[in-house]
Amino acid sequence: MFDLKSLDGSTTIVNQDALDALGASLRGGVYQKGTSEYEDARTTWNSMFERYPGFVIRALGASDVQRAVNFVRDTGLVMSVRSGGHQIAGHAVADETVMLDLSQMRSVHVDTVSKTARVEPGALLGDVDRETQAHGLTVPVGINSTTGIAGLTLGGGFGWTTRKFGMTIDNLLSAEVVTADGAIVTASPTNHPELFWAIRGGGGNFGVVTSFEFQLHELGPDVLSGLIVHPIENAPELLAEFATIADNSPDELTVWSVMRKAPPLPFLPVEWHGREVLIFAACYSGSMEEGEKAMAALRALGEPIADVISPHKFVDWQAAFDPLLTPGARNYWKSHDFDALSSDAISGLLEAISSLPDPACEVFIAHVGGAMARVEAGSTAYPQRSAHFIMNVHTRWEDSSKDAECIAWARDLYDQMRPHATGSAYVNFMPEDEADHMAGAYGDNGEKLSKIKGTYDPTNLFRVNHNILPA
Repeated sequence: MFDLKSLDGSTTIVNQDALDALGASLRGGVYQKGTSEYEDARTTWNSMFERYPGFVIRALGASDVQRAVNFVRDTGLVMSVRSGGHQIAGHAVADETVMLDLSQMRSVHVDTVSKTARVEPGALLGDVDRETQAHGLTVPVGINSTTGIAGLTLGGGFGWTTRKFGMTIDNLLSAEVVTADGAIVTASPTNHPELFWAIRGGGGNFGVVTSFEFQLHELGPDVLSGLIVHPIENAPELLAEFATIADNSPDELTVWSVMRKAPPLPFLPVEWHGREVLIFAACYSGSMEEGEKAMAALRALGEPIADVISPHKFVDWQAAFDPLLTPGARNYWKSHDFDALSSDAISGLLEAISSLPDPACEVFIAHVGGAMARVEAGSTAYPQRSAHFIMNVHTRWEDSSKDAECIAWARDLYDQMRPHATGSAYVNFMPEDEADHMAGAYGDNGEKLSKIKGTYDPTNLFRVNHNILPA
């Protein structure tokens, strides 16, 4: 017997016979506390969340997802959905609920004739990059290979090639979705177009995506990319120059800045390890010759400690930051969008960097625009289409006794930066305590999202997420 949370806030008792019958109907299975499958499923990238679902339904295909959704809906239970398990807010797992685990659905099929890829929701970005780059093709994704493709896509998705090829959602051609009524539908511009609009930025509010179809682009196998490291003391002038270079760069060039204590990278002099630095990370999505020209102004700035811009395999560059983003650490993020980097904003950022609560903490400023900024704001649920800077206060630490200190530091910096921000937000960077920021995340698209939610999920079955209430 299992006492689980119900949609109406009460408790529902689920007996073992019901679970056995459900398990027998699946290609995957049902797993309870004490099994290795249960432990694997409930353990996610962010160790802040030590939660215990009532049981885990592990799906191996759309039919398993359909049966799981029907079971949870018909018994009135609450369900979380895990794909890659990388989300900062920890919504993949919740206590005393049903977890639908999609992590074993990881296939990536590339069609080189149509230059498309069909990707299952449990695939990680590394899976997608390896399979597409085998053919010299890519879809714009994020910058950490252990991120899940499903969560990234449903929240928008941006990375090194976004300025050239658009956001991940701009390259989504269709998706197979299991909706709250148990139907398996294909969402595309011509079939369930409102659902297709909503899942491109609206998160997991509208159904469970069981496969994505992406448009691919030619790139690689090598790109000009790498890091330029400067003393933090020179950051005020360098960040102002960075903002100018970023705003005037060709679409092929992406430059982001990172402020943190220098990790013990082999190309950095030992005396710089553990000292605050400003790092420019750059990638050019085009020819080496043109890339050298495009990066010349950036590489001419100041007197760097190290400049390791060079040709790299794109699939390796996509995983370059993995050692700083390994699973199992405690993470708390805060994020703002900026139209510009003012001198006051830069001063506030640098003041915070002087008091980092842990050597693993950092602030990065991503610059986006180009192709993604030429998409109409209302054409997808993700609304912020102007060329802009995205700040991620990436607070990361190992010792749970530092939770209060690290979270307070991130919140203080977030509050200090608020006067310089647009009020919008990238939902994939929002922690679980930002329910009041949902209006900012979706702006004028919020009302439409609520109406579509009311059509496809009127009882809010899919609620363990950055939730959009049904109209």
